[in-house]
Amino acid sequence: MVLFDKFKAGLQKTHQKLAHEIKRIVTGSPKFTSRLIEELEAALLGADLGMPMTLKIIDAVKKAYETQGISGLDVFEIASKIVVDSLKNNKAELVINNNGLTVVSIVGVNGTGKTTTAAKLAYMLQENNLKVLLAACDTFRAAGIEQIKTWGNRLNVPVISSAHGADPAAVAHDAITAALSKNADYLIIDTAGRLHTKHNLMQELQKIHRVMSKKLPGAPHETLLVLDATTGTNALNQAKEFHKAVNLTGLVITKLDGTSKGGMVVAIQQELNLPIKFIGLGEKPDDLQPFDPEQFAEAMFSEKA
Repeated sequence: MVLFDKFKAGLQKTHQKLAHEIKRIVTGSPKFTSRLIEELEAALLGADLGMPMTLKIIDAVKKAYETQGISGLDVFEIASKIVVDSLKNNKAELVINNNGLTVVSIVGVNGTGKTTTAAKLAYMLQENNLKVLLAACDTFRAAGIEQIKTWGNRLNVPVISSAHGADPAAVAHDAITAALSKNADYLIIDTAGRLHTKHNLMQELQKIHRVMSKKLPGAPHETLLVLDATTGTNALNQAKEFHKAVNLTGLVITKLDGTSKGGMVVAIQQELNLPIKFIGLGEKPDDLQPFDPEQFAEAMFSEKA
């Protein structure tokens, strides 16, 4: 499946709802009325594009109407262009430590898909002929350790782990030691899910990062927050709190294929000015894809999508 087809399939629910609403609103009114504007605004907000982005699109639609009238008004094209322009500075490339090992810390609340994301990222890097190790730093859940080991076996990626209940910072320390000894290109740290409101758990995450930095200066080189798209813009509060605690370098948005609120990707990126590195569009190892603003916008707004 080509990349656009993945975006198209993953954003199908968002696209179908948004396209249906926009067509209904524009074709149902012969004039550009305040009622039309209100309904269009509601449709865009319903896709969780957020108020700032919604207002940008509405403003652009108004200007287009003033020059070409309602008959030539292409709301889909206007919205797509605004989204792409707003995301044009998004840097999706994963950081590379040119001096050796690159450490990527995967963080987030419970249930967002961190372990699966860590495994899929390992798969992607391995497919690019890079040597990768995984670290099972979710030591609170015995099932979490087993889950990443299962992924490691499936993908033939070594997993550094310890016993259930072990100090996750110690596991991270040992994982860096192992990755350095094996001359690995990337080490991906799968951390435990933690509520962003739990101060002690956020402090523990900070400790893991401090231990890694002492063992390997500059580590972690990437700290990626995994957000569940089905929570919509409510994920924004999670992102803000994690960013305060550990200085996020990017976002991974999962479960986009299960929501009609795909616009949350745009809203959160605009609010935090953090790059969206990857989006999850399904369950298969290759369903984690680098974020592409043009293809994302086309999959959301194209009448042909």
